[in-house]
Amino acid sequence: MKADRLLSILLLLQTRGQVPAAELAERLEVSVRTVYRDVDALSAAGVPVWAERGRHGGINLLPGYRTDVTGLTSDEARALFVLSSQGAHDALGLGGAIGPALRKVMAALPAPHRPAAELTSERILVDPARWQRMVPAGAVDLAELQRAVLTDRRLALRYRHSGSAAPREYTVDPYGLVSKAGVWYLVADLVAEPRLFRVERVLAAVTEDEPVRRRAGLGLAEVWAVLREQVERRPVAVRVVARVRRERLDLVLRIHSGLLVAPPKPAEGDWAELEFGFEALGAVRMLLPYGTDLEVLSPPQARAELARVAAGIADLYGAADPAR
Repeated sequence: MKADRLLSILLLLQTRGQVPAAELAERLEVSVRTVYRDVDALSAAGVPVWAERGRHGGINLLPGYRTDVTGLTSDEARALFVLSSQGAHDALGLGGAIGPALRKVMAALPAPHRPAAELTSERILVDPARWQRMVPAGAVDLAELQRAVLTDRRLALRYRHSGSAAPREYTVDPYGLVSKAGVWYLVADLVAEPRLFRVERVLAAVTEDEPVRRRAGLGLAEVWAVLREQVERRPVAVRVVARVRRERLDLVLRIHSGLLVAPPKPAEGDWAELEFGFEALGAVRMLLPYGTDLEVLSPPQARAELARVAAGIADLYGAADPAR
């Protein structure tokens, strides 16, 4: 589109002052003649731009000229202000820079785009860290949830909890949406208590006319921090000591580091010792895929549980008739 092309030329000139016509033509995938026509159109619109021909010439913009046009559409502006987990910036040493940077971008936005961008920054959050045993989600429809979140309305949900066949119905007060390593969650209050709803289990959602009733002084980031801590601070019912072959240690740590209740002990010889914390005895079964590369040393109940499950597997696959 010509309007997009004119805006691109203007933004490039604001950055560099002078750009060769051939370079502009290559960047915009048009002919040099088209670039000169676009420069004439900008000049006719009152932009102090002109073409200087010759070996050292190019397209010029009057030094110091600035426009408040950023070139961002409303959706592009909103996309910039999707909150990211503070930990992601801290890990890069940029924790103190993200706030000032966003404020500067906000100040540069055209005034009509600012309210939508600011609202998005308060209602959508991205947390890249993956939870233990998190199963990747399929495609989800966020449209109705996003509508309620961005219009500050209550939300009627028909929701199926994990392990439950029958759905339940709730009326909730949403704070926002969180993408946790690609899995979407709705953060909302249910009778003034914070709750987490996995979006793929939402069977139906209707935005109500009634305004949302959030607890005073709390935003998405604060409520999400509380809910995340509740999930991550799992009760440890069974402490399991195991030894892992050195060559498999990195894999086990990469997958199950969130289950460790103590730092790994340095490897001695071919084995390293780890201590895991499980919510229930049956959860120790997740160590079975490592076969003889991981041995549970204690407690005896955990060893017995793994032996029982392994015996059942051996019986199943040792049967003469596969259809038995």
